[in-house]
Amino acid sequence: MKIAILSRKATLYSTARLVEACRQRGTEVLVLDPLQCVVKVSKRRPEVFHDAERVTGLDGVVPRIGASITLYGLAVLRQFEMMGVFTANESQAISRSRDKLRSLQLLSRHDIGIPPTAFARRREDVRSAIRKVGGAPVILKLLEGTQGKGVILAESAKSAESVLDAMQSLGQDILIQAFIAEADGVDYRAIVVNGHVVAAMSRQAGEGEFRSNLHRGGRAEAVTLEPAYAETAVHAAQVLGLNIAGVDMISSREGPMVLEVNSSPGLEGIEGATGVDVAGLIIDFVLGHAHHGHPPVKGRG
Repeated sequence: MKIAILSRKATLYSTARLVEACRQRGTEVLVLDPLQCVVKVSKRRPEVFHDAERVTGLDGVVPRIGASITLYGLAVLRQFEMMGVFTANESQAISRSRDKLRSLQLLSRHDIGIPPTAFARRREDVRSAIRKVGGAPVILKLLEGTQGKGVILAESAKSAESVLDAMQSLGQDILIQAFIAEADGVDYRAIVVNGHVVAAMSRQAGEGEFRSNLHRGGRAEAVTLEPAYAETAVHAAQVLGLNIAGVDMISSREGPMVLEVNSSPGLEGIEGATGVDVAGLIIDFVLGHAHHGHPPVKGRG
């Protein structure tokens, strides 16, 4: 078997762990930088070249595509799908998860709890949008952002308007989301692999910080999720079509609420907190399905 990891750097923790998991299983593995790939589209013969060499013989691909290269990375991943190679997460599912508004719309349509969220472009609509989600304070989120970047707590409608003005002047679209005070700075990350929660941790925001991301100084510890939270995580991944996902949730008076579903969850924090070999479980999933491949693509969206 031959597996490719789509990643900018082989030295990144998550990439290195996936490579290690492949080698432990006697599987040939290579790391392909999506930005060094050339996609050739021609009749009946889709091809991918990496550093000018044609990529052949792949059984599976694990995409680790950063948010900053989503467009090009997904073009490369789609090409592998066209070649009939099994991909751990399909391009269409990753695209859904990367658009925060679209993913929230899909989750809400399937009756999954989310914080009340509004999306407004005109300045004159901001105050009414804030009222619609329950009033200030509110969380402002860039439509595309990771590791807590582009997430701002606005204590008042006036400060929210100022932030929105600044962001829109830079061509950025912002979501206005209710601040769930009862979450008390704690969220839960569940790693879903093939329809099962394989590892979970709680994350507590650092002092003076409302974001619990480990990159922001949050503290993590392993947890066993209550059934409602595990079921919500699995359902959220399924709704977005993700085989591999990191699902971030908070507690609320109405039960678990999903904050975000990440198609390329970092492995360092979850493996460190739980001791679970998440990289190995991902590779086992890919190896178990790779020999089937994807059927020739007909009208894949």
